[in-house]
Amino acid sequence: METVRLPRPIADAIARHAHEARPNESCGLVVGSAFAGDGGRALRYVRCRNAASSPSRYAIHRDDLLAVLAELDRSGGELWGVVHSHVRTPAVPSSTDVGEAAWPAAVYLLVSLEAEPPRLRAWRIASGAMSELALEIGDDVLDDIGEAVT
Repeated sequence: METVRLPRPIADAIARHAHEARPNESCGLVVGSAFAGDGGRALRYVRCRNAASSPSRYAIHRDDLLAVLAELDRSGGELWGVVHSHVRTPAVPSSTDVGEAAWPAAVYLLVSLEAEPPRLRAWRIASGAMSELALEIGDDVLDDIGEAVT
């Protein structure tokens, strides 16, 4: 099983955002140095608005997505991960999540709020299929601009 590493401050930010967005699903993006499958590091979490405003569905707001993609074009970074929460179900992609997955090179991070503490799991979703990735939460330190310091 492929393993991906996520700095603890990013994992904590994802869980915090999920709690704050409740009762709706939260969503966001993880900016990385390169794609996770190419050895890229997760550098920071970008909160996005859920355009669906729904407890059972997410859609990253178009303006938020375009802003992150423009930043990646300028910086040379990559879209390392796509994040959303499940409010009352496990951190497993739904059939809708799988059907709407648009970035096969990205890690899909799902956080479940069905129990405490929240459960965070990582997935690869490509061509209508999903496979779980081993997720390692590291104690990396982030600098003042939110990038991991190694």
